Amino acid sequence: MGRLEGRVALVTGAASGIGRATSKLFAAEGARLVVFDRAAEVEETAAEIKAAGGEATAVLGDAGLEADIEKAVALAVSTYGALDICYANAGISGGYVPLLELTADHWTELLRINLIGPCMAIKHAAKVMIPRGKGSIICTASVAGLRSGAGPVPYSASKAGVINMVQTTAQLLTGTGVRVNAICPGLIETGMTKPIFVTARERGTEHKIGQINPLRRGGVPEEIAGAALFLASDDSSYVDGQAIVVDGGLSSSHPVAGMRR
Repeated sequence: MGRLEGRVALVTGAASGIGRATSKLFAAEGARLVVFDRAAEVEETAAEIKAAGGEATAVLGDAGLEADIEKAVALAVSTYGALDICYANAGISGGYVPLLELTADHWTELLRINLIGPCMAIKHAAKVMIPRGKGSIICTASVAGLRSGAGPVPYSASKAGVINMVQTTAQLLTGTGVRVNAICPGLIETGMTKPIFVTARERGTEHKIGQINPLRRGGVPEEIAGAALFLASDDSSYVDGQAIVVDGGLSSSHPVAGMRR
């Protein structure tokens, strides 16, 4: 039996990257999936899961709209009878905008998707998990939420908010059996970071990607999916309110130029 055999999972941002890799891994471990995204490619994610013998239902929606999240949770329950795992993975980078050119509208849209959306996912997932006395809720944060230097100001602030929100909601759900945790990815090759990798390859500097990590490389979505599987499964039954960093060791130190063995 798989580690998620008989369980039902909702994954947002499932059209590509970390969301797609995690959805496929969850399905391979026995979960039945509701895969959610505003991009039509989420249908491809569901199709790949079905082709591999799994069960998945694709839903188009905006992860920053409470009504869309509520409907996705309700669909999981009505289609598969329960919701055991909710992975609020959807997010945007917002692009780089100089500090002195940032607008309130830019902040509002980014926080709507990156912070308010995951909060609504926690709210509605917890509502259906609490009566059953169990459940795992996971959010995608970022190493950018730990300290400066890994992302633009609004993005970094939104991910810092996710980390604090996970800690706070885990405490608010004390005694319910519902766990809330976050994953803080480092530099992972996804649609969001694609320009970094494409530019490096065009310049012939791909070998420099991740050069300040102890592992000296960037990561791939499947490596974040592995962490999500741990948090979704009973292997993490005593893990709650945590932000687990998966970044090749980047955040273990402040980068210092010229260090040698």
